[in-house]
Amino acid sequence: MEWLNYHHLLYFWVVAREGSVVRASEQLRLAQSTISTQIHVLEQALGEKLFIQAGRNLLLTEIGQIVYRYADEIFTLGRDLMSTLRGQPTEHPLRVVVGVNDVLPKLFVYRLLQPALQLATPVHLVCYEWEFAHLLAELTTRRLDIVLSDMPLSPGLKIRAFNHLLGTCGVSFCATAPLAEAYRAGFPKSLDGAPMVLPTGNTNLRLSLDHWFASRRIHPVVVGECEDSALLRVFGQEGVGIFPIPTIIEAEIQQQLGVTVLGRVQAVRQRFYAITMERQLKHPATAAIVKSARQVLASQARSVRQR
Repeated sequence: MEWLNYHHLLYFWVVAREGSVVRASEQLRLAQSTISTQIHVLEQALGEKLFIQAGRNLLLTEIGQIVYRYADEIFTLGRDLMSTLRGQPTEHPLRVVVGVNDVLPKLFVYRLLQPALQLATPVHLVCYEWEFAHLLAELTTRRLDIVLSDMPLSPGLKIRAFNHLLGTCGVSFCATAPLAEAYRAGFPKSLDGAPMVLPTGNTNLRLSLDHWFASRRIHPVVVGECEDSALLRVFGQEGVGIFPIPTIIEAEIQQQLGVTVLGRVQAVRQRFYAITMERQLKHPATAAIVKSARQVLASQARSVRQR
């Protein structure tokens, strides 16, 4: 019978989780050379490469991803064993690590993630917010279970991951009461020459808005641009300019910020995606997030049609 060296497997597991030997050595309090050597021994024992170098980071190979999933279960069971022997509860929370594209509205993200916290099994939710490229890099190393974004994974990228369309949503234009009163009449043509705070040009929403403005011959006065949606709304709340939000959260935004909706544009569509490494969602929390998001967006679309 062939035996697996669990010390070597532990070193591999920590490196895969941390993304580099440097960070793993800090956590394990071992020399980097020691960790690298032991992982090499593990690769020899398994007869497979587990990592490939990508700049300063290490990426898991396909075999490495399989080994990582087994290692994660092994060491989770190990923690349960120790908890049992110490008389502690053995049911550990279901951990789900979510990457969020930093252009997504925080309130909208919360509404997508909330169902995961309502599962019968306790859930430990971990959220990271980064730019899209960094999120994809983290996803491919299995440090993220799911990525939420307003853009899909491009077919041109050589990443074996899968897009799950959650739904689409129109755009509402909001402003403080004085601005809303000044520019509501004749909407959307009234936006021509109106002061506006818009997302930056590298976002999908800004590209869609610019195309729609051009098609309607609307030329707003852009007084500010914000990549972060929360900062954009702060400027809007302070009366700097009219600002766009996903229609799905307009009621909450009006209540929280004390602003008013000038009008809604269904021709400008925001699309929302979940991106995972699996075509079929097996993680209970990620499956709950995707299912709920689709229901929420479909419900919003129906309510808009009824207005």
